[in-house]
Amino acid sequence: MTTRWLTAEEQRAWRAYIAATHLLEDAIDRQLQQEAGMPHLYYSILANLSEVPDRRLRMTDLAEKSKITRSRLTYAVTRLEKDGLVRREGCPSDKRGSTAILTDAGMDVLERTAPGHVETVRAAIFDHLTPEQVGQLEEISAGIARALEGDGGEVAREDLPWRRRSSSPCT
Repeated sequence: MTTRWLTAEEQRAWRAYIAATHLLEDAIDRQLQQEAGMPHLYYSILANLSEVPDRRLRMTDLAEKSKITRSRLTYAVTRLEKDGLVRREGCPSDKRGSTAILTDAGMDVLERTAPGHVETVRAAIFDHLTPEQVGQLEEISAGIARALEGDGGEVAREDLPWRRRSSSPCT
């Protein structure tokens, strides 16, 4: 099998992408640490919970939505639980499952932190792009995500850490 090396143009694009994503994640983490004392991952967990009915999700579904392993999610939710921002409840229909619930205190932190977060994202990305480039960014990013998740017309990838076990709703 022959290695398909990156062309010079692909190498420049790859390195620009890596530099931009590292710098962006650092800027967002610094802002969230400063304003809320939490990393971007924890903020994203709160945001994901805030966007669903009753601000609750089964842990396996939250891991998939957050694109992280269940063990990493468990660690993060334990920390958020200690801070009173999230609580967990067992799943009556599945003794192994549990549900993460965004508390009122968690919603308050999210609402207080969101304006600074949005301003950081806007200043780091969207203030530097034309409307056409915003559309291109969405199209490119969505295409990469679909390909990595196996949702681009092919069978969904089961080797992704958050897809290793199916989830059923807690009832």
